[in-house]
Amino acid sequence: MIASHTATGFRLVIALGAACAALPLAAQMKPDCSGLPDAGRLRSVVQSVVKEGASKNGGMGNQEWAAVVNRDGVVCAIVFSGTTRSDQWPGSRVIAAEKANTANALSGRDYALSTANVYAAAQPGQSLYSLATAAPPNPLAVFGNPTTFGTPTDPMVGKAIGGIIVFAGGLPLYANDGKIVGGLGLSGDTSCTDHVIAWKVRHELHLDAVPMGPSPDHNDNLILDFNNGVSQSGFGHPSCKGGNQADGIIQDLSKNFPTGPKSK
Repeated sequence: MIASHTATGFRLVIALGAACAALPLAAQMKPDCSGLPDAGRLRSVVQSVVKEGASKNGGMGNQEWAAVVNRDGVVCAIVFSGTTRSDQWPGSRVIAAEKANTANALSGRDYALSTANVYAAAQPGQSLYSLATAAPPNPLAVFGNPTTFGTPTDPMVGKAIGGIIVFAGGLPLYANDGKIVGGLGLSGDTSCTDHVIAWKVRHELHLDAVPMGPSPDHNDNLILDFNNGVSQSGFGHPSCKGGNQADGIIQDLSKNFPTGPKSK
């Protein structure tokens, strides 16, 4: 009798799994992306910032991938700035989404952490060592038809991406009322330049009403305070030495693109 019930239970689980797999994505998960940019808006803003080039953003002037997740870590949009998906580093697609997930996952209502802010604590011997292996990316969200990558039908959209990235390029998103609504990730250049571009994109989207953070300006800006391999604040990130350095740009981000509620 027990074996019969067990077999029936297994068949029911298998049947339910097959039925769920057969459902369209919209029926499986309808993420709440209200208050977040759609793919068209995100791509337009990212393209406008990337076009400023290395002189304004630092780095190598590369094209970028950008991703937005909601507060549940579900991908709402994933886009690229170039003409085709091959104009950007292919690996940066997943990295951008994981950066968005990390910034959202490690930030709260009252305190914001960029992915750059967790670099120091995640190094060997530090308090958050092994953080990067704590939440692997969701393989069901990574793979699919490559021709859809970076479009509204990208297989990431509507799925929780997971993953943790502990270098610069990911920022939490805060609405004008101070409510955290998700995360933004940029990838495709030096990590410092990814941070600069993400900062400018978030500012343009009016989603940077950051309540508090570890930087000297009390927000989630990248902190360049490594000395002899040690971050003085515990929230620091190394300077990016490749290409044009973004250090000066980063130090002026809070002044040129201040965080806080924006007038509409």
